[in-house]
Amino acid sequence: MTHRKHLGAAFAVAAIVGVVHSASAGLIVNSSVGGAPTGANYVNFDNLPLGNGGGTSGGIGVAFTSGDSQAVQGALSGRYAAPFLSGGNGTLFGDPVNGPDTTTYLSTGIGSITLTLPGLEKYFGLLWGSVDTYNSLELFNGASLVGTVTGTDVTAGANGNQGASGTFYVNIADDLAFNKVELVSTQYAFEFDNVAYGTKAAIPEPGTIASFGAGLLAFGWLLRRRSGQNQA
Repeated sequence: MTHRKHLGAAFAVAAIVGVVHSASAGLIVNSSVGGAPTGANYVNFDNLPLGNGGGTSGGIGVAFTSGDSQAVQGALSGRYAAPFLSGGNGTLFGDPVNGPDTTTYLSTGIGSITLTLPGLEKYFGLLWGSVDTYNSLELFNGASLVGTVTGTDVTAGANGNQGASGTFYVNIADDLAFNKVELVSTQYAFEFDNVAYGTKAAIPEPGTIASFGAGLLAFGWLLRRRSGQNQA
């Protein structure tokens, strides 16, 4: 019984500080209800026409490269649902109200979307909705693959949840620079909005590490407190 209490406390701490881990060597993924760091470049895709015409938004080239990927709004049953804004993570993108995204966002459908960045970057962030195991994000430097993030790298409970608990703001840092991002899903659906990008200096690593350390300290205090109560 005590072990279960401790395990539950660990999950509570993880929920508070988000998930921070390495998806592969040199690639760090931080997924939480938090948002993008300050000092990055912010793109909300609101200027793109609906459909699969693509275009340029905030310096990023958007191409709907396969399947029924497209720019959409609202929801279509069985196909796509709006990412869920929470914790004020849309503020830097002009979306300060929490709740389902009411602006234009991108859906891979069963297919892929290619984002071409204006230069070589080492940070990429996005509001990733309906996170599922069959979603993947690939970072490229030209034709060379430098990193891959899957839905299970974002959350161990990736199951396509279309509510607040199924959407994460995902911050990705890579030691290797990249200038292209491909977002792919082999089933419906993978929706995203509010992309941020920049150099590695823009990544909120100090704050993330501090929050994680604070979480561990709180967890340790909780274990000691419960241990004392059990001995009493």
